[in-house]
Amino acid sequence: MTDARPSIHALILAGGAGTRFWPASRSARPKQLLPLVSDDPLILETARRVLPLCGGYENVLVASGRHLVEATAAILPELPFHNLLVEPVPRNTAPAIGWAAARVARTDPDAVLMVLPSDHHIADVPGFQATLERAVASARAGAITTIGITPTHPETGYGYIEMGDAHAGGGLTVKRFVEKPHRALAEEFLATGRYLWNGGMFFFRARDMMDAIRAHQPALAAGLDAFDRAAAAGDELTEVLRTFPTLPSVSIDKGVMEHMSTLAVLPGDFGWSDIGSWQSAWELAAKDSVGNASPEGAVFIDSKNNQVVDLRNGGHGKHRVIALVGVHDLVVVETDDALLIVPRERSQDVKEIVDALRKRGDTHLV
Repeated sequence: MTDARPSIHALILAGGAGTRFWPASRSARPKQLLPLVSDDPLILETARRVLPLCGGYENVLVASGRHLVEATAAILPELPFHNLLVEPVPRNTAPAIGWAAARVARTDPDAVLMVLPSDHHIADVPGFQATLERAVASARAGAITTIGITPTHPETGYGYIEMGDAHAGGGLTVKRFVEKPHRALAEEFLATGRYLWNGGMFFFRARDMMDAIRAHQPALAAGLDAFDRAAAAGDELTEVLRTFPTLPSVSIDKGVMEHMSTLAVLPGDFGWSDIGSWQSAWELAAKDSVGNASPEGAVFIDSKNNQVVDLRNGGHGKHRVIALVGVHDLVVVETDDALLIVPRERSQDVKEIVDALRKRGDTHLV
């Protein structure tokens, strides 16, 4: 007997810049294209996690910028090129998600679409996939659904989701989305047990998202209708190049989700990390007995809790021997044209290097 249920598609959002991972991350090689936790780039790990639910790359869409198309396609060679949604200009997440929903709705409006960031790490993959299956079931029942991450500490760098009562389709209702809080408020959120981190993951039937966009983002809906007409005439690309830059630049959270009163949320606890800095990359890395994470051959004398990253020649080939003596809690990153040395506790400040390089005109380094 064949499975008559609507199909499942995934949209991987892959347009981020990742300035906190300079010098490894550049505008042409942002963090989703880097092997920050394992030997594989983050976007490839993301795709592999969703393939068992989608059934194959033919049901995977990737939204990215024009300057990243070649590198993304090289990392995902099995992805049909037509499944790359190439954004002519950055327009935040709502246009990309709307474009994917419109694309899927043309042939299967009841298909479920999973929207996932490309640059996150998941430690418990089976647990993650089980939560995805619950979210898909909720979306299939008609509820636009998100997964919130069970918080482990009062983080000020994430948005939060306040949970309400039980949702008819499963999970809990979303009471509200909250912007990144200050420390005292984050501590209060953690103490109440009613808040989850917003991990940027959404699940919905294609037609349900199209209805929500028509209700809350009519200008975006008009642009997507133009895409549909052009696709029917066999020239979607020309219309995208003409119309996409005119679409409203707004996140799906602000543009759509915050206006809806019937969202569902599922708490998730599967070892999630957004890998927001070299500090978080060190936390996830394999380390020696005194906390040093490094390529094979590095030498440490009276040194602990350091991270050494050698990405010369793109991280391929024989590594240069890097030796540290009498230092602790440092990040050392070497590429072909740059060297970064920074205390781990200040790894968030790496983005200031990118700003400084741009101001002095060294755009080739960013």
